[in-house]
Amino acid sequence: MDENLVKIRHERSKKDFPGLKLDEGEYVEFFFRRAKICLKLIWGATFAGLVTILVGFLLVLSVQEYIDEMGRRFLFIILFSLLAAAMIICLLALRLYNGNKLYITNKHVTQMTMSSPVSTSINIIDLVSVEDASFRQENILQKIFKYGTLRLSTVGDETTYTFKFSDISPTQLRAVTELISNAKKSYMAEAGKK
Repeated sequence: MDENLVKIRHERSKKDFPGLKLDEGEYVEFFFRRAKICLKLIWGATFAGLVTILVGFLLVLSVQEYIDEMGRRFLFIILFSLLAAAMIICLLALRLYNGNKLYITNKHVTQMTMSSPVSTSINIIDLVSVEDASFRQENILQKIFKYGTLRLSTVGDETTYTFKFSDISPTQLRAVTELISNAKKSYMAEAGKK
């Protein structure tokens, strides 16, 4: 690839992904998040929770003449607490959704995984160390909503890196596999020159 184009893509990747550390001449080829269905489930569950709490408020208002002042206050405190809890859970779920990313550059694979607000991991693999890239769907829901598990197996100690709830397309998987193959060919060509 032309050096000027590499520089442009490198600068563009630094601008688009400021939290990602890139080597000189490295640029992002692919960027994956969790499947969009995960985001829809978060918003759907939040909406259902808010509607349930709203119904609770309406029920309290409709029977308020049968409840004394202290009972009404107690029920409103419970409903406001549930409302706050629903919003906090929604924000945490969105944080977890946004904390799971997979970057594939022309040199590395960087996987950022967040399983809880305090539990995160970052795995960085040289692209030439990846032996196999595969995508697996295990049940009917994954087929319907077009998501599954992306697996990257490495050479040597045979470590497997998985990125669950990915919505990678077959075309993108072929392109990733081709990128890995080209990186290995370039590495072998450089090793042959030395």
